[in-house]
Amino acid sequence: MAESKRGPQPTRAVSKLVALAAAILLSACATVVPRGPTPAPDRAPVQKPRPTRGPDAGGVIAGVPQDAERNRVALLVPLSGSNAGVGRSIANATQLALLDARSQQVRITNYDTATGAAAAANRAIAEGAQLILGPLLADDVRAVTPIAKRAGVPVISFSNDVSVAGNGTYVMGYAPNQSIERVVAFARSQGVQNFGGLVPNALYGSRASTVFLRAVEQAGGRVVSLQTYDRAPSAVAQAVTRMNKDAPFDAVMIADGGSTAAVAAPLLKRASPSTRLLGTELWNSDRAVATQAALNGAWFASVPDNLYRQYAQNYRARFSAGPYRLSSLGYDAVLLVVRISRDWRVGSAFPQNRLRDADGFAGIDGAFRFGRDGVAERALEVQEVRGGTTVTVSPAPTRFDD
Repeated sequence: MAESKRGPQPTRAVSKLVALAAAILLSACATVVPRGPTPAPDRAPVQKPRPTRGPDAGGVIAGVPQDAERNRVALLVPLSGSNAGVGRSIANATQLALLDARSQQVRITNYDTATGAAAAANRAIAEGAQLILGPLLADDVRAVTPIAKRAGVPVISFSNDVSVAGNGTYVMGYAPNQSIERVVAFARSQGVQNFGGLVPNALYGSRASTVFLRAVEQAGGRVVSLQTYDRAPSAVAQAVTRMNKDAPFDAVMIADGGSTAAVAAPLLKRASPSTRLLGTELWNSDRAVATQAALNGAWFASVPDNLYRQYAQNYRARFSAGPYRLSSLGYDAVLLVVRISRDWRVGSAFPQNRLRDADGFAGIDGAFRFGRDGVAERALEVQEVRGGTTVTVSPAPTRFDD
């Protein structure tokens, strides 16, 4: 996203986590980022299986030789097909994180989920993976989870679909419910009382509307109108026409991307000129949001962007291209693994209980911790679209609520 103003600096546990991530980034600027392009390989070279001596005299172990010095981590992302761009960006980010953290205890091997997530997981586990990072898509996570569970291998997915969490699978993506709850609570604190909602007729919209209704109720507000629309050129305009019959509104949440919100905005403001538009976490990964004049003044909650800008600069220096916004999930996942690897004896199972660290973890996207449900709870800030950029109007919380 575009540059945002810095809010008050966090203190206590969360601030310590963020400071650690910042220190890693700053040290990387002067030491490990080479000049010129250095493209990352699609997959780390896999040696051909050859017999190796076992621990018992005369014993032979077939298959890929064990890495006696590093823990084996598999990265499952799309490296071909329509989602190859974001998958490769995540893979590059994991490589950059290993370099920045100067870790010698972790080996990451890439596996392409575009040719079959289940097959990728089976291969990764057969080749000694003790932890899986990814997949990106919820359907791929569903395919991988039972395979990983049978093998006792935890999965830290990049999906934002909370329904795939559990059974040894963790969701690290930006959960829509947290973003909606945060921006609604902020809007209510700014005097917003009457809310409207526009949501698409899809699974995302259904879940968003449920969270939105609950969030407004908990904040002490009132939902005046909630309208749905299909994926058709005129559907959004028709939904806004129905909504405007209940105008005026203090704020309207649009649970969709920036382009859809930009279409709805001027139509909404015909009936409610002073209405404040609210967005979801989708806006944080939509580069066009800040440039949409119709969204000027809109609020949305997201992970903090201050460290991301430094990361993006480092990424460009190494790979001669800008990263996808979601690639920070790969970077942060590696920082998490590196932190835990201090207590992870090489060759042993991944210490899954460490993922429930009450103080949480930190990285490019700020502080987060996994709840009992396996979903990453994040410290979110509220940004405002303002004059072609975004500015922070409510900094991320300084501590997690216990």
